[in-house]
Amino acid sequence: MSETAPADRPGETPAPAPAAPDVEGLTRDIADVPAVEVITTVAVHLMSSAAVNLGLAEGGEEHKDLDEARKLITALAGLVTASATEVGSYHAAPLRDGLKSLQLAFREASAVPDEPGQGPGEKFTGPVLGSPAGRSAR
Repeated sequence: MSETAPADRPGETPAPAPAAPDVEGLTRDIADVPAVEVITTVAVHLMSSAAVNLGLAEGGEEHKDLDEARKLITALAGLVTASATEVGSYHAAPLRDGLKSLQLAFREASAVPDEPGQGPGEKFTGPVLGSPAGRSAR
């Protein structure tokens, strides 16, 4: 095995460098995306990551990390609470439902559940009680 890199061998041409991203085009594209779409996309990513860290995804226990889930749920609660009036109830209601489901799933997954009002995101939402299918108690 040679220590010479393939591009350094005689008679071979180096591989072309990857093209630089079109920053101007990317900036223009993101400017065309409505704020409500950016907010809901970020919320869905936070929800998905929290669900994986709660062990709710395929392969559950392998990826379970309640400390990470707590951080993600708290960030989601802050985003949903702060943006609810901006995105309107049509978009906010399903985000609140998803948040509440994750908060309840966290409570169920915890060996020692937090006191009401002390769970992830509850400083933004208030105590979360009830079943995951129910509406958020606010």
